This record gives sequence, C-alpha cells and structure tokens, in this order.
Amino acid sequence: MLSAFTNSLKIPELRSRIFYTLALLFVARVGAHIPLPGIDPKPLQDFFAAQTANGSGSGNVIGLYNMFTGGALVKGAVFALGIMPYISASIIFQLMTAVIPGLSRLQQEGDVGRQKLTQYTRYATVLICLVQGTLLILALENPGRLFPGYTIEQYGSIVIVSRTWFLITSVIFMTAGTLLLMWLGEQITQRGIGNGVSLLITVGILADIPGAAAATYRLFFAPVGVAKLGLPQAVVMILLFLVVTMGIIMVVQGQRKIPVQYAKRVVGNKVMGGQSSFLPLKVNYSGVMPVIFASAILLFPQQIFSQAGAAMNWKWMSDFASNLSHGHWTFYAGYTFLILFFSYFWVSVMFKPIQIADDLKKYGGYIPGVRPGEPTASFLDFIMTRMTLAGAIFLTVIAVTPDILLFELNVPQRIAAFFGGTGMLITVGVILDTMRQIETFLLQRHYDGFLKKGRIRSRSAATVGAIGEAADMKTVGKLWLVVGSILLVGIVAWTIKYLQAH
Repeated sequence: MLSAFTNSLKIPELRSRIFYTLALLFVARVGAHIPLPGIDPKPLQDFFAAQTANGSGSGNVIGLYNMFTGGALVKGAVFALGIMPYISASIIFQLMTAVIPGLSRLQQEGDVGRQKLTQYTRYATVLICLVQGTLLILALENPGRLFPGYTIEQYGSIVIVSRTWFLITSVIFMTAGTLLLMWLGEQITQRGIGNGVSLLITVGILADIPGAAAATYRLFFAPVGVAKLGLPQAVVMILLFLVVTMGIIMVVQGQRKIPVQYAKRVVGNKVMGGQSSFLPLKVNYSGVMPVIFASAILLFPQQIFSQAGAAMNWKWMSDFASNLSHGHWTFYAGYTFLILFFSYFWVSVMFKPIQIADDLKKYGGYIPGVRPGEPTASFLDFIMTRMTLAGAIFLTVIAVTPDILLFELNVPQRIAAFFGGTGMLITVGVILDTMRQIETFLLQRHYDGFLKKGRIRSRSAATVGAIGEAADMKTVGKLWLVVGSILLVGIVAWTIKYLQAH
C-alpha cells in the first residue's frame, strides 16, 4: 500500500491532480476561518463548547449542519452556509427528475440536457443561499431562537454592528462563499482527483481530528485525582473503531451481482453478443441520505414540543420533548423507523426495475431463469427490497454507535463521533471512491494498486475518462505559490498572537 502512494507521485498527470486537489481543499479551509464583518464569533464558540461538554453539541440540526461546514458556522465564517445549499438543490432536482417528465427527458438528452440541469441546480443554489443566509443572520441577532439554551446575558452578543447593512452584506458574502465552494468542488471533480463536493464535506469533518486527538489524550492521561481510562479500555476502543470501520466498508461496498446473459446476434458478417455480465445491486443503495433525513426530521417535533411546552407551561409536553432527544429509547425507536422509511423511499424513487428490465430486453440481455420484461422487473424489485432491509439495519446500527459510547460509556462527543454516525459514513465512502480513482490511474500505467490481492471495487459506473483534463504542473506550481504564501502569513500571525498572549 505504501508503494502505491509513492507510485502515485511518479505519474505526472496523477501527481498534478493530487497537488491541485490539495491546494483547492486548502483554500476551502481558509474560507472556513474568515469571520464575517460585524460578527464576534467567540460567544458562539463558547456556547458550542459548553454544548459539546454536556454531550448535546451534535444532538440537533445546527450541530449536524456545523459538522458539514467544517466548523465554519460556529466561527461565523464567510463559508458558514458551506456546500449544503448546493447539495440540497442537487437532491431536489434529482428527486424531481424522477417525478417530472420534462426534467427526466432533459436527463436523457446527454451532455446538453445534463448541462441544463446543472444550470438549473446552480440557480436553485443561489435562491437557497439567499433564503438560508437571511434566516441565519436574523437568527444570529436573536441567538436563542436558533440555539436553544443561548442567552445574551450569559454568552454575549454575536452581532456587533447595525442590523440592515450587516444583513445585506453578510447574505451577499455567504452566498458568494457557497458559490465559491461549488466552483471549487466542480474544479476538483474535473481537474483533480475524487468527487469535489464530497471531498469538501469530508475535509470539514476531518478538521476536528486534532481536537478529538487532544480529547483522547486527556481521556487516558488525565491529571491526578481526575477519573481516567486505562489500557483495557484503550484496547476495547481500538478494536471497536476497527470493527465499525470494517462494518461501514462492508455496507458501502457491499453489492449483489445479478448474472446477465446476452443473446448472440448476427450483424452483417459478424456475430455479436453471447457474453456474460452481471448487474450490481448495492446493499446500501441510498447511501447516507436516510440517516441525514431521519436526524433532521426527528428533531423538528422535539424543538416544537419543547418551545410550546415552555410557552404554555405544560410539563407533559416538555417531558415528551425531552423523550425525543438523544439518549431516550423513544428517540431511537423513531430514528430506526425513519431510517427504514427513507431507505425504502429513496430506493422507490431512484431505482427503476421496469426501466432496467426494458433496457436489458432492448439489448438482448436476460437474467438466467427469469423471463424478460415484467418478470425481470418483479425479480429485481424483490431482490432490492430484501437488500434494502439489510442495508437499513446496518445503517441504524452504525448511526446509533456514537450515542452508545456517549451516553453509556461517557466517551466525549468529539471522540464518539469518529466511531460511526453520519460523518464516519461520509468519510469512509469518499475515501474509498478517491482511492478507487487513484488505483485506476495506477493500473492504467501498469503499477500495482493499493491491494496485492483484489481491487477496490467501484461504487458507481464513473471512470477516469469521465473527468476533465488535468492542470499542467506549471499552473499547479503557481497555485501552490499562492497557497504557500497564505499559509506563511497565517503561521506568522498565529505566532505573533501566541507571543502576545504569553
């Protein structure tokens, strides 16, 4: 495996793509630390630190959104909206293409139709940014509405300038930040390595690794008189981390290969077809979307009942709201049901067994032992229904694992987050996809891949030929010169600030 990383730098095109990707990811992380003019991020950071300390830092929609932005929301940064508006617009149009015939025809028109859909998605991204940015700025002026438990008397004001001008400029800055992230993601996908949008989210999630490492160190090497964990607990945590990671890989990569046989056809003087192939059906067809949807939707009733109970002074309503929070069996029962529901909902919308059966029949393919046409569609639907159940169960177990560590074993939240959950699912899936693309380049140049036995199987039908041309090393060198200058300025500024504080 180590030789594969060394060989990656020996291929000029792959080396250019890797350095180009790293440079753009650095730009994205810089934007996540530039605060909006007129914001004092320290009160918000103190509030989230307190929430994380008592285990509720990620137990709400805002905590989940902050994780996807790589902490930019807490810092009140230019990239506070993150890439999520673009992802939301993409999901909306992806679902709409399944139910609106006009959009479905555009998707089937090839590059021209896909370019139009991409353009519509960008327009929708701008609209979502304007709405979300306005709501976020209005909420920051009265933080208690957006962040339950936040009081200005305890933490201080976040907005320190006049309202109207701050609202206009901040919405413009955050919209521009999201559009810049969207452009960076598209550039990484076309001229870099891996899926750009997914890598931006993954890097934001992994940005908390230093904090998690420091928390882990304090967990095992606490001062004298403070409770700490010993060697047996450390071994158990390492084994659990390996088991969870292997489980996520199995869920992400797991698929059932349905054999497909193509009949022979005589075209002129040539005999075509007759070969055998397979149709890969993924165990986790819906990816991480059921977990995201379930987390977001389940928390809305909790907030509504909590606020209504506090306003009307109804204790039973407040108690019911507390039972819908993390750590209560009511929450996990609803969580499991919603993950199952959205898993089947996503498959019913995106997986088209009738279309697959018609395509097989059109090109002379058939599944051995199954008649073409409607019987093939019924067979594929039956197989996918059973596999979706298994995938949903695996998703539920992985999503609940961090809460078990947090509430049952009292492991700090920022450590437990790396033992499963939404962030871990996204991270493992994106890393596997990126390694697959790198391995494809290596195998094309007659180098060994990451594994001596077998290959990293693809989760999609995308190939290296589907991405754009790589940037030349001269352009990448100029980009890294700018990035290095920014890094040097940041190091000097941090050093001066540290010396002044001490």
